[in-house]
Amino acid sequence: MTQTRTRLERGRGALGPALELVHTGRAPTRAVLTAELGVTRATAGAVAAELEALGLIQVDARPGGAAGGQGRPSHRLAIAPRGPVALAAQVHADGFRAALVGLGGRIVATAPGCMTVSADPAQVLDAVVAAGAGLLRETGRRCVGAGLAVPSAVAEPEGTALNPLHVAWPAGAPVRELFHRSLDAAGLPHPAFAGNDVNLAALAEHRHGAGRGAQHLLCVATGHRGVGGALVLDGRLHTGSAGLALEVGHLTVNPEGAPCHCGSRGCLDIEADPLAFLTAAGREPGPEESLLQQARTLLREVYPQDPGVRASAHQLIDRLGLGLAGLVNILNPDRIILGGLHRELLAADPERLRAVVADRSLWGRSGGVPILPCTLDHNSLVGAAELAWQPILDDPLAALGATV
Repeated sequence: MTQTRTRLERGRGALGPALELVHTGRAPTRAVLTAELGVTRATAGAVAAELEALGLIQVDARPGGAAGGQGRPSHRLAIAPRGPVALAAQVHADGFRAALVGLGGRIVATAPGCMTVSADPAQVLDAVVAAGAGLLRETGRRCVGAGLAVPSAVAEPEGTALNPLHVAWPAGAPVRELFHRSLDAAGLPHPAFAGNDVNLAALAEHRHGAGRGAQHLLCVATGHRGVGGALVLDGRLHTGSAGLALEVGHLTVNPEGAPCHCGSRGCLDIEADPLAFLTAAGREPGPEESLLQQARTLLREVYPQDPGVRASAHQLIDRLGLGLAGLVNILNPDRIILGGLHRELLAADPERLRAVVADRSLWGRSGGVPILPCTLDHNSLVGAAELAWQPILDDPLAALGATV
């Protein structure tokens, strides 16, 4: 047995942690990988070589500069440019989209989004998987699994969409099972995963975007309809006992507000989403663009010069701030990130939103919590792919043994 093989066997348990370090950008060189793993340089080299042999990373022997520390410059580590991908799919109120996502959260290819969502979830998932299968044929990439983001709480372990309020699907639709069937029918018998779209956006942002480094990350976002929230604790999604935690859309922020789908009134879900903004501004939604795009256009192009639109935006900012303040009091996060239209509202008047949160929360008064915009495009798609990548990150050899 070679000395290199012996070192690898000693460090085999480090393959997953090593891959996660490269995946999340925390180990740009072999020297950093050695330090982070707490192993010898030789063992780190064997681990990196094995990940390269699996087709997951690329080891570049050219000098890596000062990051290598004393002695010889360290080898640089990067995601393999033609490495495997995960098939990611997202369904929302205004359509669906498929993409291929590699390690590092890099979107390799996307299929044009569809603007029609059938009331039959099986039909929708067949279509989005067909689009993903087409991308795999076009790119020739190897697929390691598939992840699905849906606008609903997803119950675990069943994988059912409990309350798809903004798509015409039945409550309790078995989305993970249907997704798996669609993959099989398309000749893609890979592991299938499903999750709530905002949960997955938060996971992606924590690993690759605005949430990097946060220990207690709160994400709140409104996409095409409704408001969702997610909490990432020490790198893992907090989904509660059955996958239903952080249904923040049903915090009451306007007791005299409109009736909500949940049976209450004035919930964040209907008081601070794109439709609420368009309605408050007196704009009739049109069919030519998604509600999110129409709200973004109004905020970016009309807000600066139209007092009525500004007043409507301030109303949403105040209600969003009330909801965030309540969450800060309960969860005590060390960072808040906002996505979708909420990111645009933060950009429009950051001081107003931060002032509401500071004024109405205990921790806000003692120093405040950073409130930042999400930074990833298509973060729910990237998060859906993270579900499919997780088994590989946990144990690369076991997960890829049948496909390498």
